[in-house]
Amino acid sequence: MPVRAPHIEDILPELEFVTSRSGGPGGQHVNKVNSKVILKWDVAGSNQLSDGQKETIVVKLSRRMSKNGVLALQEQESRSQRANKEKVVARLDALLQKAFTVKKKRKPTKPTKASVQKRITGKKRNAEKKQWRQKPGH
Repeated sequence: MPVRAPHIEDILPELEFVTSRSGGPGGQHVNKVNSKVILKWDVAGSNQLSDGQKETIVVKLSRRMSKNGVLALQEQESRSQRANKEKVVARLDALLQKAFTVKKKRKPTKPTKASVQKRITGKKRNAEKKQWRQKPGH
C-alpha cells in the first residue's frame, strides 16, 4: 500500500520560521524590515509522520535536508513577510505532494508493423540515395 502525503495543516505546528533581511528591490525599506522567511522542519523528530512517511521524505527530498534531518526552504520574493511565509508553506506542500506521488509504471510496447515498414523503407531510400552519390566502378 502506498504511503500518503502528510497534510500541511497537521505539520504546521512543527514548522519553525526564521526571518532575516532580504536583498532585492525595496529601497530603504529593505534595510529595516526582516521580510526573508526561512522555513525549517525537523523531519526526523516529527511526531505527525509515520516511519514510512519519514523514509519517503528523506529519500525524495534529501538534497534539501541537512545531515541532522532538518528540511529547509527559503522565500524572499515579496516585500511582505506574511506573503513570503505563505509562499514558503505552499512550496513545502507542493514538494510533499510531489514526493509522495507514485510514478506510473511503463508498459513495454512493440512497434506497429506499419512503423517498422516505414522505418525500413526510409533506410532503403537513404541507402539508394548514397548509392547514386558514389563514383562508378565502386
